[in-house]
Amino acid sequence: MTDHETDRPTTGAFPLTGHIQRLLQRVRAYDRRRPLVWDGLLATFWVLFAVLDVSSGGWRTVAVDRSVPAPLVLVMSVAFSAPLLWRRSHPLAVLVFMAPFSLANVWTGAVIQAAFLQEIVVFNIALRQPMRTLAWSGGIVLAPLVIGAGHFPDDWNRLFVPHLYALAFASLVGIVVRTRKEYTEALVDRANRLELERDQQARLAAAAERTRIAREMHDIIGHNLSVITGLADGGAYAAAKSPERAAQALDAIGTTSRQALAELRRLLGVLRDAPDRADRTPQPTLDDIDALLTGVRAAGLPVRLHRHGTPPAVPPTAGRQLTVYRVVQEALTNTLKHAATVPSLAAEVTLTYRATELEVLITDNGTRRPGTGAPDGTGQGITGMRERASLYDGTLEAGRSVTTGWQVRLLLPLEDSLS
Repeated sequence: MTDHETDRPTTGAFPLTGHIQRLLQRVRAYDRRRPLVWDGLLATFWVLFAVLDVSSGGWRTVAVDRSVPAPLVLVMSVAFSAPLLWRRSHPLAVLVFMAPFSLANVWTGAVIQAAFLQEIVVFNIALRQPMRTLAWSGGIVLAPLVIGAGHFPDDWNRLFVPHLYALAFASLVGIVVRTRKEYTEALVDRANRLELERDQQARLAAAAERTRIAREMHDIIGHNLSVITGLADGGAYAAAKSPERAAQALDAIGTTSRQALAELRRLLGVLRDAPDRADRTPQPTLDDIDALLTGVRAAGLPVRLHRHGTPPAVPPTAGRQLTVYRVVQEALTNTLKHAATVPSLAAEVTLTYRATELEVLITDNGTRRPGTGAPDGTGQGITGMRERASLYDGTLEAGRSVTTGWQVRLLLPLEDSLS
């Protein structure tokens, strides 16, 4: 059972249960705000019941001695019922107040049923007070009964045993309710702590993402400035002999600059302190891979896409789809940046759906130029891909393929693990 299942009323399959739970929650909330209202209603009800019992003579049906004066019976009945108004604020004092009347009740043989109202106070003690106080309350309730029963030795079973059972029942119910209440409070506290930890983890993840974005900014600036510098040097060299080549270099510089500025604006929008002004463009999904490959082909790298297996009825989560997209994007970008030019340089992307996982394989047939990238697959781009995969219990392998070229293999579970 999850935390949410314990806190939320089940209004779907059992609407009546949900209505009852909501009603009980309103009653508890009102009782917490105005406890004297409920205590006053309870005390008034039992006072009226006790007076009715005396006025109707019903107490004589169970009395050992029916000749007890009615005024005395009325006083004892009110003494057992009226103090219930303070049953929660001063429960032990209420029992001490009732004790002399309990002794008089048994000693005179009246045996009025209002004496059982002591068990309501015992229930409240078991519900809120320490176990030592509960033990004292048992002694306060039973001591007058033991003394009074000595006056009617033949009827001690009628005078003592029912109250003993009632005391045990009230104590047990109070302990059970208290245990359930403490258990529920522990669940609520655990849920609150988990929510706090979730928020902390989210902030840590945001900080890690900002660090990664900062690294991407460094890469964007360093790469594009290097390209612009090379184009400017080449344009200056070609200006004297081939003005057309110089014009082409200037066009390339403008295009590269605009691309770099667009990427920097997007990253800086994410890094702003006011998130409401950040870029709200939807994150890429698996449906955007075709558009990604079209852009890669336009850059001069032939790419083929293969799909195997049957996609699940419920699409993977947005985070998993973004992970697949970014891994494919990074792998093909690495091929464009680091693969040596060969006459038939090409790449392939294969998506294989299985029952519980999605396999993504990106391969190319080029060789890595010396001094470009980490030869063992531990560059910053590959490290970022592994971090993305690990967020969803996935694994990523990158390195030379068994035949020729380079390959990146991603295994991504379609569902979160239960552990």
